[in-house]
Amino acid sequence: MLAGLLLATGLLASPAIAGSWQQNVRVGGFNKVHLYSPDSVSAIGQGRGLLLVLHGCTQSIDAYLTANLTQAAEQYGLVIAVPDAMNKAGFGCWSYWQGTKARSAGDYKNLITLANNLVADVNYQIDPNQVYIAGLSSGAAFANTTACLAPDVFAGMGISAGPSIGTSSSGAIGPCETANVASRCAQYAGSFSGHFDSQIASIAQGRNDTTVNLCYNEQNANGLADLYNVSRLSGENLISSGAGRTADESLWQDGRVSMLWFNNVDHAWSGGQGASGSYINGNSMNYASYLGQYFQDNNQRVNRNSAPELSGVSVNQQASIVTITGNANDVDGDAITVTASFTDSVGQQQLVSTVPGSSGDFSLNSPVLADDWYQLTVTAADSGGLVSTAYTEQLLIGPPPAAAPPELSELAVAVDGQCAVISGRVFDLNRNLDTVAVEFNSTTVTADISGDRFSAQQCQLAGGEQTALITATDVGGLFSAEPLSFTIDAGQNATLAQHISAGRLDYTNYANCYLEYSTASFVLRENVITGNQCRWQDEDASCFGPAQTCSSANPGDGDDGGDNDNPPPATDCVVFTTNNYSHKVAGRAYSTGNFYTPNYFANGSNAAMAGSTWGVTTLSSDDGTFWQTGACPQ
Repeated sequence: MLAGLLLATGLLASPAIAGSWQQNVRVGGFNKVHLYSPDSVSAIGQGRGLLLVLHGCTQSIDAYLTANLTQAAEQYGLVIAVPDAMNKAGFGCWSYWQGTKARSAGDYKNLITLANNLVADVNYQIDPNQVYIAGLSSGAAFANTTACLAPDVFAGMGISAGPSIGTSSSGAIGPCETANVASRCAQYAGSFSGHFDSQIASIAQGRNDTTVNLCYNEQNANGLADLYNVSRLSGENLISSGAGRTADESLWQDGRVSMLWFNNVDHAWSGGQGASGSYINGNSMNYASYLGQYFQDNNQRVNRNSAPELSGVSVNQQASIVTITGNANDVDGDAITVTASFTDSVGQQQLVSTVPGSSGDFSLNSPVLADDWYQLTVTAADSGGLVSTAYTEQLLIGPPPAAAPPELSELAVAVDGQCAVISGRVFDLNRNLDTVAVEFNSTTVTADISGDRFSAQQCQLAGGEQTALITATDVGGLFSAEPLSFTIDAGQNATLAQHISAGRLDYTNYANCYLEYSTASFVLRENVITGNQCRWQDEDASCFGPAQTCSSANPGDGDDGGDNDNPPPATDCVVFTTNNYSHKVAGRAYSTGNFYTPNYFANGSNAAMAGSTWGVTTLSSDDGTFWQTGACPQ
């Protein structure tokens, strides 16, 4: 029998992205995320922590490239992710004061997805018990809301100069709005509220902040302390990072809540010495470093017992038997069991285990293995259930198989707006897979591969039917390819006035829509409410139109509204309920009489419409020209 091939992957494969910023990464529902992965790992738990940092209003995520976040990342083993909000409101703010507050809505969904996707990516080696979220100003309020919605995901939060959750946009820059933070947070969490028993929170603000009312710092800290049912400890601690960079700290029981006042800091993220950028202040301490230490010291979810460590692993193959030797050590002195698993090409697994000697040395022999490829995985587990980092190798028993192209299976597509994620499974009998590429129209995306799974994402796809071509290629040039078809709903892109003119929006929700988009163009998509009733809405459903008969078969052209964007099918009756002025600009009505209080009439039938300009009327038509008041006849 021929000697096998061994393809080692080592004990701890550091990702190629370690120790550097990756800028404008498209991940977790966001088009732009700055990511930093440190060379270090966390001193607690297993792997690295994850800290999401949310920007403030008018603030670019680029500002955080010079905010000393990398110092905290390296010191505390934190992966840093700085996403650019997808659904901005006001002046580039995270829209904490509007829209649906739910795990499945808008940027709340995106942040949860971002955290989960990064945790699932083995390259980052993130401990799911060390996932945190922080932010400045609107980003702080949004981070707080997200941590309330998903306390199971976020073990801690850092809220800097953030208005209290559930307050209005005017409350951010005006008088303090009273808010029952504990009650609102518990309401947002719903069935996940039990996870507040192990969540922690740091609340902070600059003493010189004249933008966001200083009342929110105390209100937020006290509210979360009430939620966690902990009492405030007496006294304050002066924290100094040198050269007059200080902050005053108050703590609650068991470190569950911390409140900071940054001295000599205005409305800005406190970045410590040398920090710079828009709304980044270097006059006090590095808040990111403080959070790293605070989370490390007070995290309630990690098992602070250390996992065993493997070292000196050696694999030797003689015919059909594999011998594994090495050393396993546990600093806590717990009993250790070393296990080796051999998984063949059809997923059948064989296990062998042993207990190391007093010095930690161990030796394992496999059973007699049939000719095939095997995935060897060696781990050491202690009596507390903690498991070491795995040692893995690919083993070939017997002669190499004939060259064959990779095989694709379980192909699937997930569509979100104008983005599509293609995923599936790839199997290469010869274990020499090179790439999986997905061609979207004329753009080819190299897929991310983890084990035998792959995925590739492309956004800004054109509306309509699409076909992606997935190609798996090995190092010898052999390949297989499969097409996958899907449909993209590009929605309707227009300004607020154009959407109103086209009948997709009316003036009922005008303030929210204008505050979020002003005169800029934005996309609406038609969503079913119930039965054949639909409404047009934006990505996070904060800007939406009236309920009306679904017209997605002919959604309009998104132009300037001068034509009839919603002409009904010749044989189908359609109905619109909106204000009389919107009916007029959409071509369904006309007005006469006094300029300030005109009378409105339906085109075709000349039926009177009550309430002058802002009266709300239901009009229906079966030909798009003759309009009558009331719903379609049954």
